[in-house]
Amino acid sequence: MSPSDLLARGRLELEHYPSVTSRGDRVTDITPSGNHFSVACADRFTVVARKLLLTTGLIDEVPRLEGIERLYGRSIHHCPYCDGFEHRDQPLAVYGEGDKGAGLALIMKQWSSDVLLCTDGPSAVSPSMQARLQQHGITVCSDTIARLEGTDDGALQKVHLQNGKALKRAAIFFTTGCRQGSELSASLGCARDEKGGIVTDPLTEESSVPGVYGRRLS
Repeated sequence: MSPSDLLARGRLELEHYPSVTSRGDRVTDITPSGNHFSVACADRFTVVARKLLLTTGLIDEVPRLEGIERLYGRSIHHCPYCDGFEHRDQPLAVYGEGDKGAGLALIMKQWSSDVLLCTDGPSAVSPSMQARLQQHGITVCSDTIARLEGTDDGALQKVHLQNGKALKRAAIFFTTGCRQGSELSASLGCARDEKGGIVTDPLTEESSVPGVYGRRLS
């Protein structure tokens, strides 16, 4: 199911609940006022609420590689647990730097025996991680990537390098980080961790601001 179809189905199911109103507006500002919050939207619609649940999620830092647009979400992914099984036993590439990239490459060995780590340039991998990569038969390619080649339906075929060589790979899993999808929690004064995620009570999931709840996704 495509993301748009999943979203449409969810909105359709919400229509069966008379107590729920769904709006597709973008929230621009939230102002605390006593025991309430004033929520302002981009279309100048305003709603007053006693409780807030912030579920703004994360935005992946997608690698800036030529040709990635039509492949992302089909044969190029960020989450091995979401999409690793669908690419099992295929020749895989991991895109990432240092020990973080090496760690993801080791994880991908759960789904394929053919895993290649692409650092897209010189990258420092600790001696201990280098030993683990060698132990598990994972080759490290530090050459700069020129572009990606794939089919019209989003299947990756080759990773072209600046030196003229091409690597045959069926999928790429990357670890280039992510950022918070919204800064509303910061403007409200919620306590946040080093990655900008909302710090919440482990039992109630309420933030440091009374009445504001969220999920820690960093």
